[in-house]
Amino acid sequence: MYQDYKNVELVKPGGLDLKDRLVGVQRVTKVTKGGRAFGFSAIVVVGDEKGVVGQGLGKSKDVASAIAKAIEDAKKNLVRIPLNKVTLPHEQKGKYGGARVNLIPAAPGTGVIAGGPVRAVLEAVGVHDVLSKSQGSSNPHNVVKATFDALLQMRSAQTIADQRGISLEKVFKG
Repeated sequence: MYQDYKNVELVKPGGLDLKDRLVGVQRVTKVTKGGRAFGFSAIVVVGDEKGVVGQGLGKSKDVASAIAKAIEDAKKNLVRIPLNKVTLPHEQKGKYGGARVNLIPAAPGTGVIAGGPVRAVLEAVGVHDVLSKSQGSSNPHNVVKATFDALLQMRSAQTIADQRGISLEKVFKG
């Protein structure tokens, strides 16, 4: 899932205090010869609010088991996101399908200025001060994946210094 990104640190769920946030539940219908078969699809975001986050999708005939499956799936897809205290290191755009998300670091005390799916992801990561704009598709699945696209492209100042082979001070002076 995260093969396209450089510097992605996958995290094991053991020992982490993970909190799950339900982003959305959709009722899906499969039309068969015998009539309509109803099921549910749930998208969940889990995170430790200290930079580790994952998202998962679960499908089942009832809501409770769909959510449980989504939480298990999210725990298998945990990644570490670089944070600058309680905000993001830099501005970043992400896209997935028709959804576009723009994340902008904000001054302390600003809060999380974000809509439903984006807010769920950012709060699970542990970001407290951020501005965001979601454009295009409002489908929660695509908006969550677009937010992850933006977060997975984030690089800390230390990572940039290491990649360029220079000191941390030179990154800010250069």
